[in-house]
Amino acid sequence: MPGRRSGQLKATPVSPFSVDGQRYILSFGDTDWVKNARAAGWGFLSRGRRRARVALVEVQPPESGRIVREFPRLIPAGVQFFVRLGLVEAPGGPDQFEAAAERLTLIRIEPLPDALRSL
Repeated sequence: MPGRRSGQLKATPVSPFSVDGQRYILSFGDTDWVKNARAAGWGFLSRGRRRARVALVEVQPPESGRIVREFPRLIPAGVQFFVRLGLVEAPGGPDQFEAAAERLTLIRIEPLPDALRSL
């Protein structure tokens, strides 16, 4: 996604996960990545040689709590990261993630219409 100040594309590793057929990215607080996603509203999602331009839409509590609670089951390797930062209480299960939804940032990844993908 473009940086909000420079306009230059920035790369950030993320771990997308799916709930009810929708893809999401979980982050924390007001990191630069989150600020850039909010400002731009779009980014590129890359894996290997594949790259797609996507819309990035923030999901607010209370809706985010239901989705965030799935993170420990779907991305177990990421749980300790949030626990170590003190954002989620140990042991970092679904209940703890749902309780922490106010401190976490959930971004929904949406496909863009064909005309906008190649811009």
